[in-house]
Amino acid sequence: MDDKIYTRLAERLDQIPNGFARAASGSHLRLLAKLFTPDEARLATAMRLTPEPSEEIAQRAHMDPKGAYRLLKGMARKGLVQAGRGQRGLAFALIPFAIGIYELQIGRMDAEMAALFEAWFLETHGGALSSESPPLTRVIPVGETVTMGLEVYPHERAAEMVEQAKAWGVLPCLCRTQQKLLGKGCEHTLENCMVFSSVAGIFDHADAVRAVDKEGALRILAQAEQEGLVHTTGNYRGGVSALGHQFICNCCPCCCGVLRGAIEFAIPTAVAHADFVSAVDADTCLACGECVQRCPFGAISLPDDVWTLDRKRCVGCGQCLLACPVDALRMERRPEDETAPPPATERDWMAARAQARGLALDDVL
Repeated sequence: MDDKIYTRLAERLDQIPNGFARAASGSHLRLLAKLFTPDEARLATAMRLTPEPSEEIAQRAHMDPKGAYRLLKGMARKGLVQAGRGQRGLAFALIPFAIGIYELQIGRMDAEMAALFEAWFLETHGGALSSESPPLTRVIPVGETVTMGLEVYPHERAAEMVEQAKAWGVLPCLCRTQQKLLGKGCEHTLENCMVFSSVAGIFDHADAVRAVDKEGALRILAQAEQEGLVHTTGNYRGGVSALGHQFICNCCPCCCGVLRGAIEFAIPTAVAHADFVSAVDADTCLACGECVQRCPFGAISLPDDVWTLDRKRCVGCGQCLLACPVDALRMERRPEDETAPPPATERDWMAARAQARGLALDDVL
């Protein structure tokens, strides 16, 4: 393995606001070597987040233009870069390791890749997660739990994202797939990572994504809520992700890298909390403990049969409300001093994250 080329690629990926943590053991380099050939890594180190013609990338990488074009098309098929139509034909762009490259490896994930990722994730305490704000993703509460007289904005409703889209798709959860290959994981539904687009029919012939209609997408959303899964999405209010789509992950704390970061490694900014928090009607509460069992974050307890909430642990997902047999719980909007609105767009998110990490975006953009 050529450590030098993979070291340069790791540095390039860490220049993206999302980040890519380096491990003292070199596990990050072994993971990249599993994903990229040396020539692919060489090309990726010369790429920017803004789509460009292959000729410009080849020139910076000191590679033959025709060979670079073939490599870039193959890298796009592998989910290592983004490809799309530019003014002069295909244009190619670098994408973050997470959320981006890693999530697109569902078709390539095998036991070796699962083990390499786990080693890097554990050694770096979350890999691409960081203590800097804003977090990579944010929680969306269960829709039916925040409708009772509360003002709810469109970006706070998972169903609103589904309704506004013109194309819908679903793919297997990479985190559950990865954990199962390690002999761990859970029995939650595997195929419920959801993507949306404003371009009708865009998923009809996709390799890794199964196209569904709007009603199918809403059913997947409802099933995830009943299973106790947590909705997460990009931590910005509008627009699309670096991959050109919006997404909703339906996450479990045993497998999801982001939730594991919040729970196992106590990274407070692993995921942005929803602007809601659970509350109780003490006269109605039976102290049955159903909500304690349902909460993925250990935010609820019942000392001396008194319902108690750790507000710092509560992410506002609303799962505890679904578990309560007597409807004693409700969601309340957090006070302004506990909340901060998500950035307006992904570009705004990148600017804020770059500033927090002390990065200059001129070169990577």
